Amino acid sequence: MLSLRELGRIKSSDHAVKPSREVKIGDLLVIKTDRGEFQVEVLILSEMRGPAALAQTLYRETEASRALRLKLDEERKSMPHFDAFPAGRPSKRDRRNLDLLRRRF
Repeated sequence: MLSLRELGRIKSSDHAVKPSREVKIGDLLVIKTDRGEFQVEVLILSEMRGPAALAQTLYRETEASRALRLKLDEERKSMPHFDAFPAGRPSKRDRRNLDLLRRRF
């Protein structure tokens, strides 16, 4: 599985971060995920990989980034969600459900 760094989704100073780049305290990183883009400031460095709860104490998300992310989450929740059409023909059960739906209107 590729990490976010390897996919070019982390930037520092508007440059893509390579795995060999050293991160310093105070660096502002821009991270892109499928849920949006957010900015974090590096507070402390760790020599070892650890649990997520510990990792969350090593950085802080900027206030502007947090506000924008929460706004986008609310917009996403308010949008209607549509399931994709199933591939192929409807099954017997699907056909019955469609017939029931058509009779109601």
